[in-house]
Amino acid sequence: MTSIEQVVEVHRLAVEGRETAIAWGVGGWLATTWLRRSRFTDVIDLARLTLTLGPHAPALNHLGGAQSSLGQLQQALSSYDQALRLYQEAGDRGGEAAALNNIGGVFESLGDRRRALEYYERALPLTRDVGGREGEAAALNNIGLAYDGLGEWQRALEYYQQALPITREIGDAGGEAVTLSNIGLACRHLGDPRRALDHYQQALSIQRAIGDRAGEATTLNNIGLAHGGLGDQPRALDHYRRALALRREVGDRQGEAVTLGNIGVLLGDAGENERALEFLRKSLSIRREMGDRVGAATTLNNIGAILFLLGDLDGAREGMEEVLEVVREVGDRGSEVVVRSNLAALLMRMERVDEAVELQRGAVDLAERMGHPASGALRGFLEEIEQAAREIEDRS
Repeated sequence: MTSIEQVVEVHRLAVEGRETAIAWGVGGWLATTWLRRSRFTDVIDLARLTLTLGPHAPALNHLGGAQSSLGQLQQALSSYDQALRLYQEAGDRGGEAAALNNIGGVFESLGDRRRALEYYERALPLTRDVGGREGEAAALNNIGLAYDGLGEWQRALEYYQQALPITREIGDAGGEAVTLSNIGLACRHLGDPRRALDHYQQALSIQRAIGDRAGEATTLNNIGLAHGGLGDQPRALDHYRRALALRREVGDRQGEAVTLGNIGVLLGDAGENERALEFLRKSLSIRREMGDRVGAATTLNNIGAILFLLGDLDGAREGMEEVLEVVREVGDRGSEVVVRSNLAALLMRMERVDEAVELQRGAVDLAERMGHPASGALRGFLEEIEQAAREIEDRS
């Protein structure tokens, strides 16, 4: 019997014998260990066994973490909400901060970044009050991710750069890897894929050293994005396929949807439109199954772009209009810029020029206000369609 199997047996016997303190202590250590090794189903079974002894905030937190990693987002939200109430009743401000961060993470996964930001910002002062440096770094990272999703990439980078020295100071290798990967994400969005790639490679080395399979999958996916940004499609596809295999291995449904979508986009860029649609529709199915409206909107936008190329203009327009409604609703300004411009191009193809000009003007205005790296190209396209509109008016 291995040492882990021995710990599992101790936990089982403690629960059976109603030795609550032992079950809580052993179960907490085991859940933390398994979460780091991406054994999410085992954590769910363990936490539920622990909870047969009565309400316990740490067990609920572990349960929520495993459920979230498996894409069971509403169940995770319920587990974290219960944990939050227990921490608040006990006056445990550190536990309260952790639960707030976790709830924010679920809203992030559901695409509600404004609400996620609200929870993260509630958590940050609590972590500072109790001196929880690891929790402070996590909160800073989470706030950065929310701003990243809202298209405020420079602001996101500032939060990540506050988190990085904290993770190094306390020797949190996993947190350091996450932060490095997040810095890479912001750099890529800010138009610097080589700097992004450097940070991703640093993160990957750490994740492999500590056996973080789920984190490794995320970073492989991000390295694929960076190679794609550098125009190296074969290397991008290779990294996506490795990420997809790992994500399926650890049961990361949300991550699987992301990588399927990235492969679809890459194949579309290579002109393999039918294969691209196959991957994108698989991604869309998972996202809808999980209730991820923003992720579904992103995928619909990519599907619409391919339908546009294939000549299905009405199908493309319907999808893109649905996407625009969602990204406006959740305040995802970066995506709104892209969707507005894509829809403008589609309307030009449909000879609805005035509508196209209005949409593209909105895209340019928003892009320039947020410092989008594609602002110049977007303004160039606006000038083209304004010229087309003038020529049509002159002929009439």
